[in-house]
Amino acid sequence: MPTPHIAGTTANACCPPIVTAALSEGDAEIMAAMFKALSDPVRLRLLSRVASHPNGEACVCDIADVGVSQPTVSHHLKKLREAGLLTSERRGTWVYYRPAPGVLATLGEFLADTENAGKEEIAPAVRIS
Repeated sequence: MPTPHIAGTTANACCPPIVTAALSEGDAEIMAAMFKALSDPVRLRLLSRVASHPNGEACVCDIADVGVSQPTVSHHLKKLREAGLLTSERRGTWVYYRPAPGVLATLGEFLADTENAGKEEIAPAVRIS
């Protein structure tokens, strides 16, 4: 299976919201790769640190304190890049990361419950405390 990339796409370019249409095989592979990459807590924290960093980009030197070794951080960042969630740019000795264009909107819209928009709130199956 080729490594899926959606960098540079617009929010609606990949997949319709999951509640509005069945996924094609290709779209399912793209989204599965993204969610697989995000299923690791360290990767999720790294993506969050990059996305919330001022100017929307972060030097690896500013986000590496996530409780694992530097080589492990590099491995996780590589997996996020391969899944199309991050882009990177080397500047001198440091690498700077930013969310791939449109990817956060794509994930949000994919999970949007448009069918129940404006209806009575449905209790979540999982509560995060």
